[in-house]
Amino acid sequence: MTSSSSRWVIPVIAAAVCMALLAPAASARDDAVTSFDGTRIVLSFFPAEGLQAGQKAPTVLIGPGWSSARDSDQDSASSDMTGSTGIGPLRRAGYNVLTWDPRGFGESGGTVQVDSPAYEGRDVQALIDFVARQPEARLDRAGDPRVGMSGASYGGGIQLVTAAIDPRVDVIAPDIAWHSLVTSLYKAQSPKSGWGSALFALGVEGSTIPGVPAGETGNLDPHITSAYTSGLAYGSFSDEDVAWFAARGPGALVERIRIPTLLIQGTVDTLFTLDEATTNYRILRSNKVPSRMIWFCGGHGACFTDGGPAGWVEDQTLRWFARYLKGQKGVTTGPRFEWIADDGQVRSAADYPPPVQRVTAASGSGILAVNPDAASSGALIAATPSALGLHLPITAPAVGSQIVGPPKLALSYSGLGTGSSVPVYAQIVDKARNLVVGNVATPVRLTLDGLPHAATFTLEEIAASVGSGSSYELQIVPASSLYAPQRVAGLVDVTSASLSLPVAGG
Repeated sequence: MTSSSSRWVIPVIAAAVCMALLAPAASARDDAVTSFDGTRIVLSFFPAEGLQAGQKAPTVLIGPGWSSARDSDQDSASSDMTGSTGIGPLRRAGYNVLTWDPRGFGESGGTVQVDSPAYEGRDVQALIDFVARQPEARLDRAGDPRVGMSGASYGGGIQLVTAAIDPRVDVIAPDIAWHSLVTSLYKAQSPKSGWGSALFALGVEGSTIPGVPAGETGNLDPHITSAYTSGLAYGSFSDEDVAWFAARGPGALVERIRIPTLLIQGTVDTLFTLDEATTNYRILRSNKVPSRMIWFCGGHGACFTDGGPAGWVEDQTLRWFARYLKGQKGVTTGPRFEWIADDGQVRSAADYPPPVQRVTAASGSGILAVNPDAASSGALIAATPSALGLHLPITAPAVGSQIVGPPKLALSYSGLGTGSSVPVYAQIVDKARNLVVGNVATPVRLTLDGLPHAATFTLEEIAASVGSGSSYELQIVPASSLYAPQRVAGLVDVTSASLSLPVAGG
């Protein structure tokens, strides 16, 4: 290069650098897509923080919770209570973010189908088509953007659904999601009426806009209303409603997922309890899918114990995306299973379930009376200790031990009542703190025909750390406010009750 040419090249390079520095940053914008059936789905698109014109980044889709409209704050924060990661941290980490109003909610039209693969799943496919057309979106190939998904609850379920039906999704981090709406809302044929009432009211509110005639923006599928009213009136769902809910959300679709999946679940979540995540995890692991599961003190419920390190779930989520969405192979994502027990400490295991011993911790017998007029224990979304029912002391495992996983209850009994089948509720009480471990109660359905019966029941999974002052009690109560009111009167003679706990070393 001659000195003469150098005099021209240097100013040209300097000018190019100045133009790059002065180029406007990509701006956030609202838009909408038309889904497969003509339904309008409204969205917001937020380019990564500092992204300049011409630069590209991977995109994360964040779905909102049930009944909610999209997050429209480009700097929204994460939530330690729900485990959700905000738009702000994702944009600062170098991701574009797309949020949307799900079908039937907010400004989007259509009928709410509860994360159906045939409806909401196809809506998200239209959103991915939209991302592929954005100038800020990094593409793997034409029409295939580099896409991850985040979001809690309803926004978690849609991740599992979409990952199963659209190979363009590269990584997901479903937070406080579910496997089956039947096992979560109708466990042991017992309607979860506490949450059911709240969800129905929120659904009606979320599918309407003040001043807009009903049906012009969105509405609820009739099965949602019929299940709610039937659960209140009769304590049961129709076979048709059960089949409808079984077809919504992930369920069998999890078998089709092949992309890296971070499952995030709450130890005090009484709507989508821990077993919803562990069911999904086992399926993914059996199919050799890169997967990880973490438990935190939060979710659909209230954390009454030490919640552990602030920002822990956000950090795990960002690491997962850095490794599998950005492809940064040097980023460590941690062991396959980590959890925060009720002492606020983070513990880990190479896989789930961790190595545990089954320890018989309670045994006894007694008479259990059930009566529709008896008061239910607990609040609408949290179990609490009860003065009623059969109470058996639990021999606490060694100090430092971890109770992690599902307790099992073996019963031998006989009984008679005004109905041939009765649900009662098993819960483990932390007597030192005067609360139910995990706030969860498990419906246990018994046969009342006067004949002897023996059965073993798997209780809701829990995470408890045994301290020097720990004291526990098994309670089998006649009614729980988490579920529909008791409708049977009768007596159950429990000739033998035995509780075993999954115990890991300290």
